[in-house]
Amino acid sequence: MRPAVSPSVRGGLNDGPRGSIVMPWPINRAMTRSWKDIQLKNITSKSLFQLRGRLLAGVMMALPLAGVLPVHGAYAADQLGEKVGAALQKAQTELAAKKYPQAMADVDAADAVTGKSEYESYTIAQMRAAVAAQSGNVPAAISAYDTLIASPRTPAATREQMALAEGSMAFTAKDYPTAITVTEKYIKAGGKNPQMLTILIQAYYLQHDYANAARVQQAQIDATIKAGGKPTENQLQLLAACQAQLKDNAALTKTYVLLATYYPKPDYWAQVVHSVLSNPNMAPGLRLDIDRVRLESGLVKTSAEYMDITELAMQAGLPQLALDIINQGYSTGVLGHDASAPREEKLKALVTQSVADRKAGLDAAAAQATTGNAMLTAGYNYVLFGQGDKGIALMQQGIAKGPSDVNIARLHLGLAQAAAGQKDAAIATFNSVEGTNGARDIAQFWVLKLNSAAVAAH
Repeated sequence: MRPAVSPSVRGGLNDGPRGSIVMPWPINRAMTRSWKDIQLKNITSKSLFQLRGRLLAGVMMALPLAGVLPVHGAYAADQLGEKVGAALQKAQTELAAKKYPQAMADVDAADAVTGKSEYESYTIAQMRAAVAAQSGNVPAAISAYDTLIASPRTPAATREQMALAEGSMAFTAKDYPTAITVTEKYIKAGGKNPQMLTILIQAYYLQHDYANAARVQQAQIDATIKAGGKPTENQLQLLAACQAQLKDNAALTKTYVLLATYYPKPDYWAQVVHSVLSNPNMAPGLRLDIDRVRLESGLVKTSAEYMDITELAMQAGLPQLALDIINQGYSTGVLGHDASAPREEKLKALVTQSVADRKAGLDAAAAQATTGNAMLTAGYNYVLFGQGDKGIALMQQGIAKGPSDVNIARLHLGLAQAAAGQKDAAIATFNSVEGTNGARDIAQFWVLKLNSAAVAAH
């Protein structure tokens, strides 16, 4: 149901010898609300354009030709001459009857009168805008609004509403190049209305100009986050769609992280994991780390997966990590319920005994560690057993000693620091991971995960 427009009626054409028509700005608050949360699924609907046009025209139709009345603080002497007033009164009547060609002809007749005052030209432009908007003549409507926007009679706030009308009319008429032109002009002039940014971004997108759509959308999202706000899910989804079209996988991963951060859904984290793990150069030595990423993202669903990851942790010499993983399988209800339950219990018993044995012999193993890799494993075990500072120091010595792969070593040091509650140090270590073998991608996943946890906590 369309919002009602009911301006006050004051007098008529014959109330004065010359007459005057009151032409207030023909957009009301209801129109701007209809564009508050524009989405791709409905932005091409003709109904929005028709609604806006009818509202524009509705104000004009209901406003009579009256005695001398001021417009937006105009001069008291502002009034319409008889020829102009008669033509506009006739245009108003034709517009009410939806006789758009005749109404526009009447506006043209008023405009053809010689010797018009500036006020009369301004009023004619207002009526032309209403007729053009109601009839769907976007170029004529935009031209009329340009005239009104340029007039000193139009208050600044009203100019902004007119600019919004220009952009939204062009957009809903699927005239995307014009929508882009008018919205860019508005933004370059310092306009800040977020609806205009939405129109600009989606006009770019629907013209398949994904680079510019992504550029403007990214800037809007960055500004929102910088100001302490929360970007909408639709904004982030549209940015992701642009980046997917551009095949910008690094940027796409970051956008999915933002989606998972602000709108935590398994599908978003699944996409992050897919992006991280799609590195074709992923090192075989990172298999456990890959599975830990999947585990952290809630993507491990079967007993076989939990068993495999537990065994990988055992092979890595980290029995406490193995025990944590298998216990998670039980706590989530995945393990201990089917025909594999006896095997699962047997593995858990083996892991539990290994934890006890490793604890008992860890000091001796650390003292005998002579290679960087051995020192890293011993240090990580100290951290997992609750001796964070001691273990991290030993891991750092192992890196200095020279491990087989320094970037995988830094990745594991960052994981140990995170486990010890040293978030800032962990992030710094993760950010130091380099190379193309996948270690850096996994490290950045944990940076994003740690940062998203901080955002969620606030």
